[in-house]
Amino acid sequence: QTLFLSLSLQAKMSRPVQARRLEGTDKNIWVEFVKLAATYSTVNLGQGFPDFPPPDFLKEVFVRALSGENHMLHQYTRAFGHPPLVKILAQFFGKLLERDLDPMTNVMVTVGAYQALFCCFQAFVDEDDEVIIIEPFFDCYEPMVKMAGGTPVFVPLRLKAPKDGKLMSSADWQLDPAELASKFSERTKAIVLNSPNNPLGKVFSRGELELIADLCVKHDVLCISDEVYEWLVYDGKEHIRIASLRGMWDRTVIIGSAGKTFSATGWKVGWTVGPNRLLQHLRTVHQNSVYHCATVAQEAVAQGFQREFELYGKPDSYFVQLPKELQQKRDWLVQRLDAVGMKPIIPEGTYFLVADISEFKSDVPDVPDSDEPYDSRFAKWMVKNKGLAAIPLSAFYCGAHKNNYNHFIRFCFAKEEATLEAANDILQKWKREKTSA
Repeated sequence: QTLFLSLSLQAKMSRPVQARRLEGTDKNIWVEFVKLAATYSTVNLGQGFPDFPPPDFLKEVFVRALSGENHMLHQYTRAFGHPPLVKILAQFFGKLLERDLDPMTNVMVTVGAYQALFCCFQAFVDEDDEVIIIEPFFDCYEPMVKMAGGTPVFVPLRLKAPKDGKLMSSADWQLDPAELASKFSERTKAIVLNSPNNPLGKVFSRGELELIADLCVKHDVLCISDEVYEWLVYDGKEHIRIASLRGMWDRTVIIGSAGKTFSATGWKVGWTVGPNRLLQHLRTVHQNSVYHCATVAQEAVAQGFQREFELYGKPDSYFVQLPKELQQKRDWLVQRLDAVGMKPIIPEGTYFLVADISEFKSDVPDVPDSDEPYDSRFAKWMVKNKGLAAIPLSAFYCGAHKNNYNHFIRFCFAKEEATLEAANDILQKWKREKTSA
């Protein structure tokens, strides 16, 4: 027995098992807040997914593909994208970019936009390469750069608040041209652009995109352009694709998402569009990681895009209808938040809205010298005590800047009317309690 115990102790591993590239990337805001929302919230305006269904036509083609005669839709398809899907994506984006695209070399299908991002960082970023990330940023950019061995370099959008008492707009958050230019160096490999931007809903203007494009060309830098909210743009704003600007096609990978495009986030169908000289390296990462994406989902998305291609720009197009519906939801939530004193920043795009919680700070006392940003503590308190889930804006900043923007929280307004009404009931009751206190 003593010998057995001795051997058992020897058998236990003492050497480190974690790869170095995982250091500092284990924490994830979504894991923490999804768990909190599931435990406490009655209304979840935190995570970015609609609680309404995809359009009927898309569900119908999925069911037909699933139950139809073509049993090969239950098997592997082409690893880099189901042929009908890459073909229509090449047609569709070729039209938008005014460029002939080869479906086999200029398009690659991925497991959601998330995997497309992972492929980009793994394919392009070497040890000690720098990647410029514009803050606030979708939180996976930073750990993905670090896992590839690169160094994230952050440049914030600076808030230029209006002085006339008007509500702020996401357009009031702007890049400082000199500050942005100072971040480019010989070590800069890529810049990540997210327009329309999550979490602010900022739609970058042509002037801002030309500023970024000129710096990319000058310093011979790649652009990873996360455009998953490309159809969700409001108030007559235009989504401009940076790859269409002079000198940018050859150095840009465009990333898109059927989840955001067709309100079907659980299908996990994404894609990359770009020159073969870049996509060939993404294909190498893809074939050595997930290898393949769900065939039936790709078939349904292909048919959805075929319909949209034929209806492009017409009133019946889902790409026309969805932003109209979401703009109404945005305006409704803006009014309700403003009425209770949470000052909203009106987004130009996406389905997110950031609000200033300064007037509610008295409900959640500050904790001096706390490592946790105030908005994070506020969001946790709100979900536990009010049953309303949102995401702290500081989650979208690097460590150095977290506390500069710690009095904002992000809401998702891509929700059923009943969900938004329930959120408003919570806010109204909260406001009454504050007034009577």
